[in-house]
Amino acid sequence: MIYVTGERLLPQHVRAAAFDTRWRGLDPDQVNDYLNRIADELDRLHRELATANTEAERIRQALRQWQSRHTGCRHTPPGSPNSRWPR
Repeated sequence: MIYVTGERLLPQHVRAAAFDTRWRGLDPDQVNDYLNRIADELDRLHRELATANTEAERIRQALRQWQSRHTGCRHTPPGSPNSRWPR
């Protein structure tokens, strides 16, 4: 994602947001409730992202190990003279 400020929006930023009050402005309780919902959603998404990144790294490592174990292996198509499969 691209952020204009270059800083990622974190749940604590949303929870700490403050707004000016005006005579005929928005209901502060509704604004705070909505900001808390957004902060909770950001928190959940950050946890899911961390889990996905951990899983992706685990898969990358497993792939590297598999590639290392099979570096010398050669693929022989079925039906070729050195194949174990019948023609």
